[in-house]
Amino acid sequence: MPDLTRRTLLAGAAATGALAATASLAQTDRLDTAPKLTGKAILITGCSSGFGRLMAEDFARKGARVFATMRNLPRPEADELQALADAEKLDLHVVEIDVTDDAQVAAGIAEAERIAGGALDVLINNAGISTAGPIEIQDMQATQLLFDTNVYGPHRLARAALPAMRARKAGQIVNVTSQLGRVIVPGYGQYSATKFALEAMSEQMAYELVPHGIDVTIIEPGGYPTKIWENANRLTTALLDRADETHLAGYPAMIEQLRGRAGGGGSTDPMDVPNAIAAIIAMPPGTRPLRKPVHPGPKPQIPINEVSAKVQVGWLGESPFGPMIKAVHNV
Repeated sequence: MPDLTRRTLLAGAAATGALAATASLAQTDRLDTAPKLTGKAILITGCSSGFGRLMAEDFARKGARVFATMRNLPRPEADELQALADAEKLDLHVVEIDVTDDAQVAAGIAEAERIAGGALDVLINNAGISTAGPIEIQDMQATQLLFDTNVYGPHRLARAALPAMRARKAGQIVNVTSQLGRVIVPGYGQYSATKFALEAMSEQMAYELVPHGIDVTIIEPGGYPTKIWENANRLTTALLDRADETHLAGYPAMIEQLRGRAGGGGSTDPMDVPNAIAAIIAMPPGTRPLRKPVHPGPKPQIPINEVSAKVQVGWLGESPFGPMIKAVHNV
């Protein structure tokens, strides 16, 4: 299949061009020159705050047509973002999407495609939540909400956006996971379980979409001071308040720590994530990385990513799946 070789061909052609401009991406999450996103139709979930809000503003200022989605409209965050777009004459559209709602996902993608006049260029699954605490106290209410938001949500969005992308034989899906989608910190509840699942689903899609000319990239942020911490503390407090003492009694020190937890993420700059994603979007199709760790500090997932890629190529590289596997890992 001709499309299976596109990465090799493009990589050679881009070696002295666009790839050279992004060669530092592997070493840093900041760029000296801002990539241009002019003409790109980009839909981003979870734009009421955090990475999503930053991406919506930044990508629109870089020339993209942005569909900034959030749930529970009308809300002040949506009005504020739309007012900013109007004031700066940005091509930015606020669209209501609750990623846990099948009907809203379908309607939101359809509206974005109508405005864009066709398939999206980029889908960014950024919306996510976290509930902390030992696994034993994670009840079904908390667990189902985490998986519905962090795993089934991106799946819903991808299923809605892919038919038009496949028909055009072009597109890109960016799924925001976490370094905790590859390594484990005790006490983070089912958060790592959902991000591990999203990592696996994303990698599988990356292989399956090679014949359709669609790239998939996984963004693995470390800790950043966004609203996810505030939201996580609220969800965690509610979980602890309704938890049975039978389960709480096994973890007194951890429970005490959770009840006293404030913010998180340190003093890192959340713009690292939009900067990294913008640089990857600007890369030539077929040359984009499967995974991109983002954080100025330690990135413990890097050796796991490297071993995983080596194992996948070694295991399936000469199988009938080999062209897909090698295309994704650029070998």
